[in-house]
Amino acid sequence: MSEILDWSAADEAQRNAMLARPARRSDGAMTARVASIADEVASGGWDALCRIARDVDGVAPVAVEVAPEARKARGTLPANAIAAIELARRNIDRFHRVAIPRTTTVETMPGVTVTKRWVPLDRVGLYVPGGRAPLFSTLLMLALPARCAGVGELVCVTPPRQGGGLDPAIAFAAELAGIERIWTVGGAQAIAAMAFGAGDIPAVDLVCGPGNAWVAAAKAMVAARPGGPALDLPAGPSELMVIADGKADPRIVAADLLSQAEHDADAQAILVSTDRAFAEAAMRQVGEQARAMGGGFAPVRALTCADLDEAALIANAYAPEHLSLALGDKSAERVAERITNAGAIFVGRAAAETLGDYLAGSSHVLPTDGAARHSGGITVHSFMKTISVQRVTDEAARELAAPAATLARLEGLEAHARAAEARAMAEPVS
Repeated sequence: MSEILDWSAADEAQRNAMLARPARRSDGAMTARVASIADEVASGGWDALCRIARDVDGVAPVAVEVAPEARKARGTLPANAIAAIELARRNIDRFHRVAIPRTTTVETMPGVTVTKRWVPLDRVGLYVPGGRAPLFSTLLMLALPARCAGVGELVCVTPPRQGGGLDPAIAFAAELAGIERIWTVGGAQAIAAMAFGAGDIPAVDLVCGPGNAWVAAAKAMVAARPGGPALDLPAGPSELMVIADGKADPRIVAADLLSQAEHDADAQAILVSTDRAFAEAAMRQVGEQARAMGGGFAPVRALTCADLDEAALIANAYAPEHLSLALGDKSAERVAERITNAGAIFVGRAAAETLGDYLAGSSHVLPTDGAARHSGGITVHSFMKTISVQRVTDEAARELAAPAATLARLEGLEAHARAAEARAMAEPVS
């Protein structure tokens, strides 16, 4: 059983240690190789991409048409799997379609109107991991809000599969999301191809999707280059914090904690409880359930605190990717209202991070590493930009000319001032 720590009795340094995330490991050799891959693809295009892909994966990239693969998937996937993926698609689409932002126009003064117009991005790149398990859910969580936003073109890549083709779940999800082809290329070379373009893989405006350390490093590098694409979110180890009182079911709380701890060795799973006896029971369950599944889980931490108000303070200090409130409905709602730093909140004992990962509707691509202090998860807004549009009548321009010129001269910008004053002297033109 992991150690149970008392937050209320700890000093500031001890509390910081309780909430510490894994230190990022800087691999100089990997960083140098990622930079070299980015340079090679940027300068050598398709030929360089194929050469690197053959070295890394043993095969060159291939553009796989989704429709034939999806037809095969319908014949191989179990009926309950098809129904579950279709349910996920419906819920995700329903949520994001309602969340589409609207154009806003404000008359700031008589004769002056300012409009905020939302415009979808032209082209977005989606990276779908294909390591231990092909993440078809991530494809849905990225592609569907992008489609709802009105993105013109989705460029999708995934690591090659032994024997070729696509994983059936990936192919079926891609068809449901309206993706016609997927390029079988992964790693840093796939990110570079989407960033700079390579052969028929076009350069994109935004790169989305999780990946390993090579993918994360490549995303950061290409985004930092002049003219490089934007990125979705920082990609760190997955995180879950559970707040529970003494009335929660320790078996369910333990199962939730292990659902995050199974991701990798750096995954963060933290229990915060107002009841020491419950924390002990939950941690015993963590040990028993982990052993029953064969082990291989990241460590789970438990913190005890004085009350739910203090629990909310702990959550806001940690800013978790996922926050589960294993509380009665009224208590859960009260705590949820106090949370300002979290990627997603699961309110009440019935809500579960696993349900949010697949079926609830909001995207599971969320901020990690404390980025929830300033960022939210993927939404339709992530695939759109705003353009401000200003309209000014002749009368309003004449009224604004003098104060605008005054402000410009305060900043030493004489040409700005004269451009404003020219409006005051201009003859109206019909």
